[in-house]
Amino acid sequence: MPPDAPLVVVRGAALSYRDRRVLDGVDLDLFAGRTVALLGPNGAGKTSLMRLVAGRLAPQLGTVRIAGSDPFATPEARRAIGWVPQDIALYPRLTVAENLDVFARLAGLGRPARRAALADALDLTGIAEVAGRPVGLLSGGYQRRVNIAASLMARPRLVLLDEPTQGVDLHARAAIHAVLERLRRAGAALLVATHDFSEAERLADRAAFLAQGRIVREGALPDLLARLRDGAPEHEVALSGPASGLAEAALRRAGFAPVDTGLTWRALPSAGPRLDAAALLDTLRTDGVPVAEIRIRTPGLEAVYRDALGLWDPADPVRLRRRAEAAP
Repeated sequence: MPPDAPLVVVRGAALSYRDRRVLDGVDLDLFAGRTVALLGPNGAGKTSLMRLVAGRLAPQLGTVRIAGSDPFATPEARRAIGWVPQDIALYPRLTVAENLDVFARLAGLGRPARRAALADALDLTGIAEVAGRPVGLLSGGYQRRVNIAASLMARPRLVLLDEPTQGVDLHARAAIHAVLERLRRAGAALLVATHDFSEAERLADRAAFLAQGRIVREGALPDLLARLRDGAPEHEVALSGPASGLAEAALRRAGFAPVDTGLTWRALPSAGPRLDAAALLDTLRTDGVPVAEIRIRTPGLEAVYRDALGLWDPADPVRLRRRAEAAP
């Protein structure tokens, strides 16, 4: 394989469950020493795509190749892959070291190789101090790191991680991010499925957005962000409490739409000028909106996600104009 060739090549991959198409013509490349964030709503096909790349499923159409080999049909190709599932896949009564030894045996390593792989995995994931403790007694963050360490026993060239920081605190999250950065610097290719946009921005070189089984946008993070960041900054209104009907109407008149729980309202991507923060705050409070603060920020990956998946408010004038321009 040429040194500049992608380690993973997915072309036209399609997969159906019970007559429902979950992947539909997916193309994706992964390079050694690079991290790709896979983003999309629940049910978009992220886990199914990762299972195809891991060789746990075969595409019904299209191809998946790891260093030129089919991972579903070739055991050697599967040995080059580390799979870190969303759920903790460990033996809670065994110690960390015992767990890793089990996974090393499953990978077919002999005793000397198991010892070396165990030492390397403990060092790489920063969990040597808990090697003798039962996994079931560890915090969620440590269990996540042991879960990653278990995938590294065969020194994989490709590591697939499904929501690697789900349910952990900020300290554990930072520790896991450090592990993934060390893996990338060591030359592994990483595919990380996440719902956390800040995590994707922190970790990834590239991002791929999956919706209804298709990759609707993919590229290097700077390129994906450049188009949105050339425009106006994003405005957000944080509320101190739920908006009443009149307050909600005032926010919508000002060009905002709710996100998350409805305590945050984000400006729609309008082509027109926007009030400065002080004037906006005064106007909204005069209209009875319970504003706690106004935030102004550079658009991030979440804005790219909303744009790629068409998640702007249906009344957004920019979206309406794009629809009109696209109409025959």
